[in-house]
Parts: sequence; C-alpha cells; structure tokens
Amino acid sequence: MPNGSVSESIPASREEVFQLLHDYDRRLEWDTLLKDAHLCEGWTAAQLHATSLCTGRWYLGGLALKTEYISFRPPEVAAVKLLNRPPFFDNFAATIRHRDLGDGTSSIEYKYHFVARPSWLRWLLHPVMGWILRQETRKRLRGLRRYFSDDS
Repeated sequence: MPNGSVSESIPASREEVFQLLHDYDRRLEWDTLLKDAHLCEGWTAAQLHATSLCTGRWYLGGLALKTEYISFRPPEVAAVKLLNRPPFFDNFAATIRHRDLGDGTSSIEYKYHFVARPSWLRWLLHPVMGWILRQETRKRLRGLRRYFSDDS
C-alpha cells in the first residue's frame, strides 16, 4: 500500500492551525487543492465520526472524496478514512499531526496511504498517484503556512 508524508512549519500555534484546518466554512481560504469542502449528513463541526465531502479542482479531475473522521483529538491529531469510491481510489486514509515548536510556531505532518484501482493498473497508478499526492499535499501545506504568514 503506497504511503507518504509531508511536513511544514506554520507561523501559528497548533491550536490555531488545527482549528482552521478543520473549519469547513473557511477551508477554501487556504486549501489549494479543493474547489469545494463541506460537512455532510447534518454535521455542523468536524469531530469524531463526522463526514465531509471534499472536491478537488478541475485540473485534478474534480474528484470528490467523502471521508469520515476516525480520530479527532484537538489540537494534536485528526485522521480520516475514505467512504466512497471515486475514480482511481480503492482506499485512502490520512492522519494529520500538529506539534508546537515552542516559539509561537508549530509543525504539521500529513501522512497518507492509498490503494489505486483498477488493480491491474496499480503498477502504473501507484507511482503516478503517489507523486501527485505528495506534490499537492506540499502545495496545500504551503498554502496553509502562507495563510498564517499573511494573516499576522
């Protein structure tokens, strides 16, 4: 199962970063990957078992990933697992960890793993999708950093 990890230093406390990252009303203010993000099925705030639907920008195929929070411990960690089956994804999960660095800044680490489909094309899809996920996650976390840099 392919996996990856991307980290970034953010000029804000882990509490501030965690709160913004999981605020779906403000998600598109910083998230470079998405064109839409919202909670589903009556959820009004991100929390354990809440579900969300995040739709990627057109240049990434506009894929919509419906996920459920399987861990939610503010301000330290949140994890999601994929509920639907968008094109090319058989499975996807991600964990986001936040750590204070002691000087008013924090670090964020985004770890993910996935399985591509169809299975007979995994030999090709895994390296391509892994590269795209790594690049797009890097852009997203840099966008989050810029948001806090511009906001101060």
